[in-house]
Amino acid sequence: MKRIIDYYLAEWKNSEFRKPLLLRGARQVGKTHAVRELAKLFDNFVEINFEADAEVKDIFDRDLDPVRISRALSLITGKSIEPGKTLLFFDEIQGVPKALTALRYFYEKLPTQHIIAAGSLLDFTTQSVGIPVGRVSSLYMYPVSFFEFLCECGHTLLAQEILSHSIEASMSEPVHRKLLAILAEYLAIGGMPEAVALWQIKRDPLLCLQVHDSLISTYRQDFGKYAKSFQLKYVEALFNAIPRQLGTKFKYNAIDGDYRKRELAPCLDLLTTAGIIHPILRSAGNGIPLGAEVDPGDFKTIFLDVALSQAILGLDLKTWFLHPDQDFVNKGALIESFVGQELLAYAHPAKKENLFYWRRNASGSEAEVDYIIQANRQVVPVEVKSGLGSTLKSMHMFLDSHQQSTHGIRFSTHNYSEHANIQSYPLYAIAHVILGNQMAEKKAYEALVEP
Repeated sequence: MKRIIDYYLAEWKNSEFRKPLLLRGARQVGKTHAVRELAKLFDNFVEINFEADAEVKDIFDRDLDPVRISRALSLITGKSIEPGKTLLFFDEIQGVPKALTALRYFYEKLPTQHIIAAGSLLDFTTQSVGIPVGRVSSLYMYPVSFFEFLCECGHTLLAQEILSHSIEASMSEPVHRKLLAILAEYLAIGGMPEAVALWQIKRDPLLCLQVHDSLISTYRQDFGKYAKSFQLKYVEALFNAIPRQLGTKFKYNAIDGDYRKRELAPCLDLLTTAGIIHPILRSAGNGIPLGAEVDPGDFKTIFLDVALSQAILGLDLKTWFLHPDQDFVNKGALIESFVGQELLAYAHPAKKENLFYWRRNASGSEAEVDYIIQANRQVVPVEVKSGLGSTLKSMHMFLDSHQQSTHGIRFSTHNYSEHANIQSYPLYAIAHVILGNQMAEKKAYEALVEP
């Protein structure tokens, strides 16, 4: 499976300013596969999985000299490790904190050695051990985006059209309907690579649902790796309840009447660190950076993947194939969650992206904008409308009260259009909106659709 991250990994490989790389993201988003694809560009590839290869842990106990470590790993694996020719990959590195610290010395003493580290629970180790400042770089991965889904399922021409299509003209109606139908497929299958790959081969939603259930079980099995025993019931309760709170302000008292905020809040942080959920922070939106005016006690959440949310809720995925128009209308919170998932996916992978929204609580004139984003040094309000008939009252209230914001964006099942200071895009065109003015990032997507 070709991913956008492949472009950035190749850039890292060829950079003269390269540092040891941390590939970060939740379990099963495709980190290991991406590294193995990159390895095809090297003469040699040495992969060390610290969960599977327990004996290699002792190598890091003596000292952290990269030359000695490389020699020892070469002898154990029977593979040559030559700087400039070999890609060295430390997988599940969170199990050996000294290996994470060793990356600093690879940078200082063996800078020509290509080395990548990854781990499904890596961010917990980086919190406790720390990352060698200035000596390690990071790239972040998320589930397969809708743009990548199009390419993987053989719709590269449609993907190219999304990148190039201008808001000044409507999409051909048959093409518009086809893209919405494929989007409905994506909303059912989701972006977890295993499910996407299976869908591309078998086209059987029931098989994909089995993958979803298996992934959910895997995430649950991980709880004990980062939560204390007394926290497990709180983590489980949050995991099950968060999909029910999509699209609304997060309320601890809606999780379980017997659990209190002081018990749940640390566990919510654990799920965030694991990459299973992403908070949408309330920002005043008066300027950039958006994080400068955040209310830490007021936030929404989205789940890692829109299809996993539905699997936890026990929703019937087949309706996306039988009645997609009806589902677009009835599942507004899931559509809003999908947009958040896309906003994260299209951010530059070198930066950990945050999501923001805006709400005004003034009595008699309450208003809420689903997302606010930064584009061209401006704050841009983003509304998500799942049905055809909808108003944009909150959007206009935001624009009226934030004079520095010149326009707003609506995502819906409508075709492309522009009226005054509101730009309307179809839900399938989020990649175009986010990448439209970022030529460096856009090149990565153009490379994905090249023959």
